[in-house]
Amino acid sequence: MDNKNNLAYFLLVLTTIFWSGNFIVGKAASMYEIPPFSLNFYRWFFAGLILLPFTIKELINKRNYIINNIGFFIILGITSITIFNSIVYYSLYYTQVINGVLMISTIPVWIIFIASLLKIEKTNIFQIIGVILSLTGVIFIITKADLELIKNLDFNKGDLSMVAAMFAWAVYSALLKKKTYEISQITLLQVVIICGLVFLIPIYFIEMNTGNIIKLGKPFYLTLTYVVLFPGLASFFFWIKGISIIGANRAGVFLHLMPIFGAIMAMIIFKEKFMFYHLLGAIFILMGIILSNKKTQHD
Repeated sequence: MDNKNNLAYFLLVLTTIFWSGNFIVGKAASMYEIPPFSLNFYRWFFAGLILLPFTIKELINKRNYIINNIGFFIILGITSITIFNSIVYYSLYYTQVINGVLMISTIPVWIIFIASLLKIEKTNIFQIIGVILSLTGVIFIITKADLELIKNLDFNKGDLSMVAAMFAWAVYSALLKKKTYEISQITLLQVVIICGLVFLIPIYFIEMNTGNIIKLGKPFYLTLTYVVLFPGLASFFFWIKGISIIGANRAGVFLHLMPIFGAIMAMIIFKEKFMFYHLLGAIFILMGIILSNKKTQHD
């Protein structure tokens, strides 16, 4: 059993490293002027293509179930593939990796909040306080704990768009909990990718028509290879395997490694500085995460 648990821990640590690396590569993509929406389109186009031989049989066999639930799958595709991933790459054009990974680390708290709003799960008083504390932490990061910025409403648009990405992923994750599915997780991912890509295609063409065209070359090929294979496909399979061994709740704890790995990589690779407002934000976010996982006597 210990060996199995150790395998799960290893796979889950790798998953969080790959997901943190997605922010690093996203930032590098902005430096090489790789258009964010085009990068996201190709990421999921090729990921979907790689998955197709493994999912095509179930897609055909379960087509009636998929068609009957297509509205729900479209919402999952838009919130995760179309909005979240695109906006993360867009945000990194304007903000630091450290800002991004700290804000994204609050997602588990927002999932609880949105699941409560949508009446998917009940919320306790600790979770409500946790949401408020996490939001306070995000506000410290966005405002750099500077009252002048608040007075002038002079915020970084990368930080603001990262908040939108954060909420999109929380909505996706909360909705994901709502149903039990008659298709395997790999086929569910394939359906979500297809639905997300349908709505990403027009955005991709709009971006191209505004002169943001991908320059083919080594930076693009290396970036695309990484985002397709590691945060895209490998992380998905490692995450599912990890959950199957130690369960979703214990696996979820590993997500909190993301801001640590992301911040360390950003400081080493991009020489980003961990400022006082980052520390302040991180303390409130951490308190929010701890409280949101606390149960009352009635839970």
